[in-house]
Amino acid sequence: MAVTDAGGGAWIRRFHPATEGAPTPPRLVCFAHAGGSASYFHGLSGLLAPAVEVLALQYPGRQDRHSEAAPTDLRTLAEEIAEVLRPWAAQGPLAYFGHSMGALVAFETARRLPPSVLFLSGRRAPSTYRAERVHLLDDDALVAETALLGGTDTRLLQDPEIRALVLPVLRADYRALETYRPDPECVVDAPVEVLLGDRDPKVTEEEARVWKAHTTGGFAVRLFAGGGHFYLAEPERRAELAALITDRLAPPAR
Repeated sequence: MAVTDAGGGAWIRRFHPATEGAPTPPRLVCFAHAGGSASYFHGLSGLLAPAVEVLALQYPGRQDRHSEAAPTDLRTLAEEIAEVLRPWAAQGPLAYFGHSMGALVAFETARRLPPSVLFLSGRRAPSTYRAERVHLLDDDALVAETALLGGTDTRLLQDPEIRALVLPVLRADYRALETYRPDPECVVDAPVEVLLGDRDPKVTEEEARVWKAHTTGGFAVRLFAGGGHFYLAEPERRAELAALITDRLAPPAR
């Protein structure tokens, strides 16, 4: 069951909250992909608990926030998220994990509120460029693009009611993503760890390594063998990811 908190309001979902009265574990803020929601991180949260507590972000426009307009500007979204996270950051260090579009939102949030570690998954560096216009596709082509990446069960999108709810949000997210033009020299003051499947059609290892130019801290790249764009949806890869994050944020006592 998702747990919200007065410090996060509509924005934060805690699927496996830390035990009340116990020492506060390291916290990982999770930023979803285009069309994604907080619930995408339920499985990862379960694998990380209780060593690491996940704070999954619920962007406007989806699930229980469906009545709100979906964001169309990544910087504005990041500014809002940074303000939501400030009370949490006052309690202790926060790490960020962003996947695909969420990697850029996490990066922009980190420019405003630096994390202890910035995990950037399935996204090329902001100073690289591909001419993509997915948000301009018609509905059928947009569904086909979603099917190609494997992030959504496209059988659901055959239902007209679900399609009417999901596609406008997905299109708005792609618009925000594809119109984002950062300063090519922008940096964050945090260590960066880039994660990607070695079969990801959306980012090459070379494009991923360019993230090194965007941090003043440490830098590392981790490839997940056999993984596509949504490698973290695969149980084995997700377990590997959870082990990597746990070892980084809550290493066992030696």
